[in-house]
Amino acid sequence: MELVKLGEKTYCLKNPTNIGIYKINDNEVYLIDTGNDKDCGKKILKILESENLKVKGIIATHSNSDHIGGNKVITERCKAFVLTHGIEISFTKYPLLEPSFLYGSYPFKDLQNKFLMAKGTDALEIDGNLEEGMEYFNLKGHFFDMIGIKTSDNVYFLADSLFSQETINKYHIFFLYDVEEYLNTLEFLKTLKGNWFVPSHGEITKDITSLIELNKRKIFEICDFVLNICTISKTFEEIEEEVFKHYELEMNLNQYYLIGSTLKAYLSYLYSKEKISYYFKELKMYWQTNEEKR
Repeated sequence: MELVKLGEKTYCLKNPTNIGIYKINDNEVYLIDTGNDKDCGKKILKILESENLKVKGIIATHSNSDHIGGNKVITERCKAFVLTHGIEISFTKYPLLEPSFLYGSYPFKDLQNKFLMAKGTDALEIDGNLEEGMEYFNLKGHFFDMIGIKTSDNVYFLADSLFSQETINKYHIFFLYDVEEYLNTLEFLKTLKGNWFVPSHGEITKDITSLIELNKRKIFEICDFVLNICTISKTFEEIEEEVFKHYELEMNLNQYYLIGSTLKAYLSYLYSKEKISYYFKELKMYWQTNEEKR
């Protein structure tokens, strides 16, 4: 981990999931996310202890395990509390909800893994409980009630509202819960004027314009691809197979459910735009493009 100073009170620990740090006084800080597991949490604490700093509170931008994995060890050692927003509170407290949501029922044992399930911690609603010098804003789309944080140094922590060019080039399809809300979030990001922007998975930057457009283009590329393959009726499993083949993605348990869930979000979006329809035949559900509205 590399500690980077971004303002008088604002720092970032560069990590596969970037960690925000905001000093509220000479001895106490808030963390913005805590990485993917207890080892990451321990590394954060070790770095802070070397600077004579203690964690007062944690802000979880959302409840995916790579953002809250260090919560438990940090809250136990520092007696810190966790703030998050809306539905993310429940997912943070009860991490079984995430694999249950992806699977659609009680998840079998292999889905109850570290990548999809962090250790649960109590969490409070951030609205009304946030320390002076920070403000939160909604970043819907990637997950239910994801938020970002702006600090008094005009630094924006953007959670998973933007994905790096490297991530997009490698995976093409990044996890989304609601495509339309994600597109709305991208439009909102265009309005922000900050000194620094910190995506959770990407480089710290002063300008996010090109990254916004890159993410937006990829969304519409995938929409077009789904519409094209559904000119001939397809079951959902057939759509997922076509996507994995086209983008040369590795099929494994986590990817099967994460990409599958994301493709369902795309189908919901395209259906809401009346560009695709479904029907049942021989006990199977099929999706087909509405040619006149493509």
